[in-house]
Amino acid sequence: MIRALGISLLIALSGPAFALSCMPPDVARTYQEAADAEEAYIVVHGRLDFDESRLPKADMANQHATPPDTLIPARIDGKAMSLDGFTIPFTRKITLNAQCFGPWCAGAASDTDYLTFLKKGADGYLLSLTPCGGFGFANPSDAALEKVHGCFRGDDCTAAPLR
Repeated sequence: MIRALGISLLIALSGPAFALSCMPPDVARTYQEAADAEEAYIVVHGRLDFDESRLPKADMANQHATPPDTLIPARIDGKAMSLDGFTIPFTRKITLNAQCFGPWCAGAASDTDYLTFLKKGADGYLLSLTPCGGFGFANPSDAALEKVHGCFRGDDCTAAPLR
């Protein structure tokens, strides 16, 4: 009886008992992450367009086959941040990296207003989105835009407290 219980327990524990745990997205925390990175970032507020059919979809029956990175051609039409706010016209082709963590994949919506933190590389700009958010915020509030601009100006850039 005890042996059967032990085997049942091992079987139950060997299955996927994982849950994705993410910190709540926060523009101040993301700003600090970009500012602390070795790579250069630019903050842009604008309309993101791409082919949504290219977003990754996890195969729950074969989760290990889900690629960690899916690079999608995209375009952003908006304004980059300056000391005066979002004032510098910015219309460029970029690459959207929709990342997956196991069976959890980043979501994104085309033809949507985004606050983005674009990593500048030799081949252009990269927007990385993860199942936990990443470097893009869809439909940002005025408060979020003001907060990130304050961070850029050197004002208080404290992230919201975790609950």
